[in-house]
Amino acid sequence: MSFLKKIASALSPKGAEEGDALWVYVRCHRCGERIKTRVDLSYDLTPNYDDEGRVTSYFSRKVLIGSRGCFAPIEVKLTFDAQRRVSSREINGGQFISREEYEGDEAMRE
Repeated sequence: MSFLKKIASALSPKGAEEGDALWVYVRCHRCGERIKTRVDLSYDLTPNYDDEGRVTSYFSRKVLIGSRGCFAPIEVKLTFDAQRRVSSREINGGQFISREEYEGDEAMRE
């Protein structure tokens, strides 16, 4: 079995590690559903370049749809600096919430 795990880890993208990810938590304006999404900092970011070809910043855009039947799109736009740290964020169709707000609601649903 360890042989198969070694093969799987060799074929897995490096960005699959949690250290290379940013979790974003949002609430839908229409129905109130809480949604989380993962931004892979190695593969989901689009680089912006200066005139010399150096990366100056990154951008990521995600459109989220809940699972409860509301189907209202929630657009999340994130801008990152050259070190892949969030420098600004925008949302349409919802609002950002904390992980604690998201997990607190999860516990109430069970």
